[in-house]
Amino acid sequence: MIQRLSFSLLILLLIFTSCVKEKAMLELQTDQLTFSLDQKGNIISLMDKKSQKNYLYKAAPSPLLQVKSGGDYLLPLAAKLEGGQLVLGFPKNIELTLQYEEKASHLTFEITAAKGFEEIELIAWGPIPTIINKIIGETVGVVRGEEFAIGIQALNPKTLGGFPWLNNDTTPQFDIFEQEDYSDLSEENKRETLYRVEAAKPEDFGSTLQAYTRNRLKERTVSNLNHDYFISPIFEDGGIIGSKIAIFGSAVEEALEHIGKIEVEEGLPHPQLNGLWAKLSKEAASAYLIYDFTEANIDQAIAYTLKAGLKYLYHSDPFKNWGHFELKASDFPNGWDGLKACVEKAAQAGIHVGVHTLSNFITTNDPYVTPVPDPRLGIVGYGFLEDAIDGEQKEIPISTPEFFDQFKNNSLKTVMIGSELIRYGSVSSEAPWKLLDCERGAWDTQRSSHTVGTQVSKLADHAYKVFLSNTEMSIEIAQTLADLYNYAGLRQISFDGLEGNRSTGMGNYGEILFTTTWWKHLNEDIRSHLITDASRTTHYFWHIYSRMNWGEPWYAGFRESQTEYRLKNQAYFQRNMMPGMLGWFSMRNNTPIEDIEWMLARSAAFDAGYAFVVRDEALQSNGQLETIFQSIADWEKVRMSGILTEGQKEKMKDINNEFQLIETGKDQWNLHQVHVKRFEHQAKVLQPGEPLYTSFTFENSVEDALLHFIITVEASGISAIELELNNRFSLQFPLRLNKGESIRYSGGTTAQVLDQNLRQKAQIPIDPALLTLKSGSQQLNIDCTFHDPEELAKVKVELRILDKAERINIAN
Repeated sequence: MIQRLSFSLLILLLIFTSCVKEKAMLELQTDQLTFSLDQKGNIISLMDKKSQKNYLYKAAPSPLLQVKSGGDYLLPLAAKLEGGQLVLGFPKNIELTLQYEEKASHLTFEITAAKGFEEIELIAWGPIPTIINKIIGETVGVVRGEEFAIGIQALNPKTLGGFPWLNNDTTPQFDIFEQEDYSDLSEENKRETLYRVEAAKPEDFGSTLQAYTRNRLKERTVSNLNHDYFISPIFEDGGIIGSKIAIFGSAVEEALEHIGKIEVEEGLPHPQLNGLWAKLSKEAASAYLIYDFTEANIDQAIAYTLKAGLKYLYHSDPFKNWGHFELKASDFPNGWDGLKACVEKAAQAGIHVGVHTLSNFITTNDPYVTPVPDPRLGIVGYGFLEDAIDGEQKEIPISTPEFFDQFKNNSLKTVMIGSELIRYGSVSSEAPWKLLDCERGAWDTQRSSHTVGTQVSKLADHAYKVFLSNTEMSIEIAQTLADLYNYAGLRQISFDGLEGNRSTGMGNYGEILFTTTWWKHLNEDIRSHLITDASRTTHYFWHIYSRMNWGEPWYAGFRESQTEYRLKNQAYFQRNMMPGMLGWFSMRNNTPIEDIEWMLARSAAFDAGYAFVVRDEALQSNGQLETIFQSIADWEKVRMSGILTEGQKEKMKDINNEFQLIETGKDQWNLHQVHVKRFEHQAKVLQPGEPLYTSFTFENSVEDALLHFIITVEASGISAIELELNNRFSLQFPLRLNKGESIRYSGGTTAQVLDQNLRQKAQIPIDPALLTLKSGSQQLNIDCTFHDPEELAKVKVELRILDKAERINIAN
């Protein structure tokens, strides 16, 4: 009895203690969220008001705010209300005052004062632990469960989404795919399976939400841009004062709507596309044509864009230099005026124009570099001259080798002394320290004498053989770029190389300052009709960019170049509430329509736009150009109409499935899944009398299917080509095909003979009845004469069977 009573008292005591601990010192509410803090400044409730479910994970620390001081993270000791503000007390006599505000869609918290300000290295909001784990939007800062979503939003550029996991304020990657089999991926694509974690982070228990602001009162040395030692300079931005976040909770389907309300109410960037918030606009995922137009050929460029059924025309490389963004005189002899005239002409045809940039990359021919270098060029670090030098010395005595002997990312090996740029070959291996094998007066700067004690600055550079900028220059470059957009009326941009702004020494903050400056400097008309994409993303930048669009076509064949990366990105876009994009695809001289339709089916599957890159050589030589442009126009019209079913799109997500869209009338098509079989017939050494042909078997599931085929010569030349189907019917082609040439049959009464650039050389009569298949197992024999069998020449055979049509009709 005594034991039972003692146990009962213990339970009551635990319950009482729990109630005391859970007592709210401050309770705030939005339309859907109840948020509570205890008397120590810990979050004790993230409650869905409708279900009364608390989504806070209670087994982990849950501070609203913590500080870092002396290398240690300090949790709050006490919380109190004073004059309508929240005051948090910390060890070391640090005290922070926060202004909070309740709004219908969200809560805000802002640091307005700090006691012990100079002792604070940084402040961190959270991490706030939640039990939500279904969808983790790591960049946007929103986690979604079955019914409820919780999000954090940084409300100014210096409040960085994430936690200071790295001292250089860049975004780390966390592998969350350990339980999945990605053994078939290349090392490059394995890296792309990592979460690029920022404001939201997946955890075993669910997720965390976090943001932070660093006090930049002191110069620091960090690891940055592949240098172990890189100076992060003092930056006067008020430090932690003004750090501000929003927290919200909503039904899952209303999360994006809540972010839109936060943008408007808190004065965040809120891009519009033709009167609609860009994050809700289908046009934000538009495909576009990349063609390097000029003042002379802009009419042809517009015609190509219209023929492809697209509304955006993009120039990949218009600039003579990066930094001042002067245009190539050969393409734009009238400079910015010439580009403006091109933009206006395109606009009359309903086409929007954009140009490609490399953000703060600075070419060595830019006025920032030559003939007088700008002192605001970004630097890795600096030392001082140990002795005076004249204008001819090839060895430069320096006080320290620390910033100069780092060669992992040192493409230009350049230092700046006064107004002279000097390139060096190496650094002495021991004291006295010297820069060796120097080129004086590099990039047409002036060779000069320099006195002892003069600063020697190691310039930051990039493997593209360009220099980078410090923070002040980054801001100026961003304003110049905005001036160009305002003046010329440009409507699309891609911030390639955005990570170059890490040359500021401030990591993601440097990137955000660049893009935010550019955005604020644009006029309202441009901001209201602009698509902004980038090669990478960050939390605050999410509010500015329309989309992320990367995946490059240069590294393999049309279907193979970064394919896994492109598809993995679709999941990233979806969990971060961004439009889908597939990246860049390049049409070459011999890119066939089958490859184009393979790409277009993936575009339709993920409702993802893409960039279609064309060059004059391919435009003039690819024999299927007209068919390709028509197919792009048809598929894009169908995709943007939203008429495809989820079942159709799900099939198209499998890259092994192929499809064909055949026009049957105005805004009407037949959609066919195409069943593809690929074989090879190769020259070989045989026994006397042994048949030379190769036999293939395949299954056909489509009754009365017409067999389409493509026979392509991979090497050498062939003649006397013969196809035999099911040991009954034979097709003979008494002609010679050379390497790269092909015979293609896609229905009707003729097959085409095409050269290596897909241009028609001849036609061959075909009886379709001979190629009509019953369902079941089939056998195909192929024979030919190889003209140089010693090369082990081979022929590729592709069989294509169209499944029954699904009707697509978007006609009015």
